[in-house]
Formats: sequence, C-alpha cells, structure tokens
Amino acid sequence: MDLLANLMLGFESAVTLQNVLYCFAGVTVGTLIGVLPGMGPVATVAMLLPITYALDPASALIMLAGIYYGAQYGGSTTAVLVNIPGEAAAVVTCLDGHRMARQGRAGAALGIAAIGSFIAGTFATLLIATFAPPLTALAFHFGPAEYFSLMILGLVGAVVLANGSLLKAIAMIFVGLLLGIVGADINSGALRFTFGVDELMDGIDFVALSMGIYGFAEIMKNLELSATRSVASIKVEGVLPTKDDLKVSAGAIARGTLLGSFLGILPGGGALLSSFASYTLEKKLAGTKANPAFGEGNIRGVAGPESANNAGAQTSFIPMLTLGIPSNAVMALMIGAMMIHDITPGPQVMNTDPALFWGLIVSMWIGNFFLILLNLPLIGVWVQLLKVPYRWLYPAILAFCCIGVYSINNNVFDVWMTIGFGLLGYLFMKLDCECAPLILGFILGPMMEENLRRALLLSRGDMTIFVTSPISCGFLVLALGLLLLVLAPTVRTGRETAFKED
Repeated sequence: MDLLANLMLGFESAVTLQNVLYCFAGVTVGTLIGVLPGMGPVATVAMLLPITYALDPASALIMLAGIYYGAQYGGSTTAVLVNIPGEAAAVVTCLDGHRMARQGRAGAALGIAAIGSFIAGTFATLLIATFAPPLTALAFHFGPAEYFSLMILGLVGAVVLANGSLLKAIAMIFVGLLLGIVGADINSGALRFTFGVDELMDGIDFVALSMGIYGFAEIMKNLELSATRSVASIKVEGVLPTKDDLKVSAGAIARGTLLGSFLGILPGGGALLSSFASYTLEKKLAGTKANPAFGEGNIRGVAGPESANNAGAQTSFIPMLTLGIPSNAVMALMIGAMMIHDITPGPQVMNTDPALFWGLIVSMWIGNFFLILLNLPLIGVWVQLLKVPYRWLYPAILAFCCIGVYSINNNVFDVWMTIGFGLLGYLFMKLDCECAPLILGFILGPMMEENLRRALLLSRGDMTIFVTSPISCGFLVLALGLLLLVLAPTVRTGRETAFKED
C-alpha cells in the first residue's frame, strides 16, 4: 500500500503540464543527441546544466533524466542505419543492427530496439520504485565511516570498469580528487591550491569543469571526423517487427532487461557495461546453432543489448537517489544538478522532498511512453538529421555553452575555466584517458574528505573505526577484492579485449 501511495504522490508531481513538457523536451533532446553521432548524453547533460538553474528542482531533474535515457534510445538509430553508434552503449548494436539494415530489415531492427527499450525501461522503473524505500531506510543506518568506505568502493568500481588502462583510470581518479579540494577548507577555512586567484576561493565550479571536460572536448574531437555521413543507401520500410521476430526476441529482451537492471546499480556500470554483457550472453546461449549467425543480422543481437542498455541506464539512478553515490558520469552530473538547487543528495531526499523523489521516478514511465511515440513514427526525421553537416552545428553549440556557463555566476572567469578544461579534456582524449573517473573523483572527493574527518573525530583519531564497523569493513573488503580480481592476469587480459571490441 505504501508503494501505491508513493506512486500516486509521484503522479501528482510528474503529471503537471510543466513537468510533462520538460519530460517531453528531455527525451526529445536525448533522442536527437543519441541520433547525432559524437555528442552522447554526458556531454549533453553537462551543456544543459546551466538551463536547469532557472527551473524548479523537480522539472530540472526530470528533464536531465529524460535526456539520459532518451539518448539510449536514439543511439540505436545511427548504429542500425549508418553503422556509427550515436552513443557508446550502442556500439554492439552496430554488429547485427547494421547488417539487418543492409539486408533490407532496418525497420524491424529499429522497431525491436524501441520495443525492447520500452519494456526494459518500464521494468527498471518499477524496480526503482520497489527497492528505493528499503535501500533508503538502510542508508539511514550509515555513519561517516560507512559512507567513506562506500565511496571508496564506488571509486574502485569506476576504475575497474573504466575503458582502457587501469593505471590511467587511477590517475584520473586522483586528478578529480585534487581538483575537488581546491578552495577554502571546510573546517579551518584555509585556502588550498588557489594560487592567489580570488575566483577559486569557493572551489572550481562544477558546471565549468563538466562542460569543458565533456562539451568542449567532445566538439574538438568530433571536428577531426568526417563532416558528412552517407545514409541514402539504407531504406526504412515499416518499423513493426513480425510475430516471428517478436517470438525470437522475447527471451533476449527478458534476459537483457534483467541483466541490465542488475549491472546498472554497480559503481561504474550502467548502460555501456550492460549492453556488452547482454550481447556476450546471447552469443554464448545461441552458440554455433544461431541462424543467422551473430554478426550477420541476428535480431537477438539487437533486442538483448538495446533492452540491457536502457534498463542499465535507469537502474543507475538507484544508488544516486538512495545513497547519494553516482554510479557513472551522468549520475555525477545529476548530483551536481541537485547541488546547484541546494539539495543534498542522499537518503534524506525521500523524506525532505518526497514529491521530487517520486515525481522523478514516475516521470521515467511517462518518458518511456514518449520515446515510443518519438522513435517509431519519426524515423524518417532522424534519418534527415543525419545529413546535417557537423560544421554547421558546432559554432551554435559553443556559443550556447559559453552563454550558459556565464549565466550561472555572471563571471567571465568561468568561461575561461571552461575553455581551459576543454583543452585539458581534449588532451586526455588524445592520451586515451577516460574522463568519467575524473568527474566521479571531483564529486566524491569533498564528500569523502568530510566523512573521513567526521569518522576520525568520532573515534578520536582511531583508524580502526573503518574495519570495526561490519558494513564499512564489508565495503572495503569488496573494494580490495575488485582490485585484486582485475589485477589477475587472465581477468586483466579479458577486460582489455572486451573494451577494445567494436
């Protein structure tokens, strides 16, 4: 009964004209960004953070959430039609989706992707609504030591699941932690790493950092790519899969939904890991009897990963909403949006602002319904957007970013910082360093420091408080186990191979 009462409260909050419009705007922009290769949801959410400053908190979070899971839908369109993943999680969709398109079955591939994503999104939203209250209740038993150890586990998970070199991922974590402590010390008020610059006394602005690292850097990287894409050779005729397609795909959709729902909760997990895992599972289950073979246009190779990436995208909200811990870069940006609106992320949100909490969850159902309406009838529109040269889009995006950053504090220094972080982000990309661990380190660093100090104050400097608490010790053991596991030669080799797959 409590669940029904909470969902009714969520409907009252989400089903207002303003919030429905912002939900529709979010999923539309998310689909658009997913369709246009090269941007992705992280860069888009970072760019749109300044807009949310003028909105009320519920509308802001609903729109940003819509952008995130909307991009998971839109990314499949370019993966199928032009063999270019619009979003990283759509990489594996290219393998069978584009082959189906070349065989004249582009409509079936896009249709099954939309249907699978809708089913997965609906299930994941129900999962969030069911498990969020007990997890939030559990979080109230956490003290400073437990939170510190949980954040250590989150950072270790981000390192383990980051693309590329483990050493580079660890280095990016430390860069993020160092950037996070710039400014006045929270206890003593002493200035740290400000180098006499008055604008840094309050710390580095999160919007400037995130927009530079992701927005500006992504634009610089994409300017190196070809300005046009050829989509004329692919025709989309009918987007509704046949009964046989639905029958064959049903198992893959169910398995992808369950797998993605679980992996999305893990630190550093989410849509990307879920889609790779689902494709691997379907390929293993089919074996050599798959007809057609995987990689040759098997519809299960589209249905499973597309269901998994959407489920993973939405269940990644669970640790963010219940514990205040981001499981990936987008969730870190969502926490940044909450902080902009003076909302302290964590378990207290459910009690202090239940309308916002449950309104965000219910808006996911509404958003998934909008996405079905957008993706199935408007495929032709998305195809035409693929023909727009990128060089026409980027000047407008850069101008929008600069105006947005300036509008937060009315400070030109923030614009220069964004440009500087853009150059830094571009350098990291050229060095094959993933920026997601940096963002997580920047968000979690100050929170880790605060909880570390509180724990040591309570224990009068006794470091054993982190291992005498069963919950804290359990988190630290899990973190150590993850590190030891990934350092094992066999696991390390398999991990590197998996992340090089394209």
